[in-house]
Amino acid sequence: MTDGTTPLHVAVLMGGWSAERPVSLMSGAGVAQALESLGHRVTRIDMDRDVAARLAEARPDLVFNALHGSPGEDGTVQGLMDLMGLRYTHSGLATSVIAIDKVLTKQALVPHGVPMPGGRIVRSADIHQADPLARPYVLKPVNEGSSVGVAIITEEGNYGNPIAPDAKGPWQEFEELLAEPYIRGRELTTAVLGDRALGVTELIPKNGWYDFDAKYTDGLTEHVCPARIPDEIAEACKALALEAHRLLGCQGTSRSDFRWDDERGVDGLFLLEVNTQPGMTPLSLVPEQARHIGMGYAELVQAIVDEALRRPHGERPG
Repeated sequence: MTDGTTPLHVAVLMGGWSAERPVSLMSGAGVAQALESLGHRVTRIDMDRDVAARLAEARPDLVFNALHGSPGEDGTVQGLMDLMGLRYTHSGLATSVIAIDKVLTKQALVPHGVPMPGGRIVRSADIHQADPLARPYVLKPVNEGSSVGVAIITEEGNYGNPIAPDAKGPWQEFEELLAEPYIRGRELTTAVLGDRALGVTELIPKNGWYDFDAKYTDGLTEHVCPARIPDEIAEACKALALEAHRLLGCQGTSRSDFRWDDERGVDGLFLLEVNTQPGMTPLSLVPEQARHIGMGYAELVQAIVDEALRRPHGERPG
């Protein structure tokens, strides 16, 4: 339908009601501005319960899915757009259902040799009685992104706070949590666009760890791109990110997050999760890695659009 020059009508779907709503609004605003700078007509849709009617009224050539978290990243919106016969960017229903669920992701990737931390599901009520794993360990929701609800449990507690029903933590918000061993070392991330891994960035939070605030507050995290790591680690990150993208059936762009224990070499590299709707904010990692290889923000947005349009009519991603 386009070679990158034919104007399109693109609906940019953003916002929603997940914990990641503010990030999605920033992503959507950036994408919409980029599309307009390229000559496309844009309809901005801040998703609410009337999203089907809004999309039907807009009748776009393509929907750019700039949602983060549920229900825009978990297959719900993808299924809706499939039923409506709409073309859309990023991954489809099945891939989205699996990738947002950290347990299902492990089940899909680990049997194929992708190294991921072990772990198990625990009831939040039980962790006040006994630790599910030896400390230090990590507690996280099964179906959230952007480090929402993540707690690192050290010998001193949750970063100095006791694990108790009245202490602030994910156990107050979620009935079940995924407990994983804590992996010491460094935070790395690799973006994939189509069939290409863009690079590796090291994330160095200036205080504490790489939580939601550190991700989206300017100045709280140093981004080192490309990461100053051995070539074998960089190549391993890119190979694993591409393999995870392929195995999960991701489309468009994805981002794989890693922890690397630099005292163990390549054996200390573990994939933590795959994000099928990576952020497109000014601080986001996919645009940053694209810039490093000479691809501007608007060019990146157009590449995601073109990839979605290359799928045969009627084919849905994932």
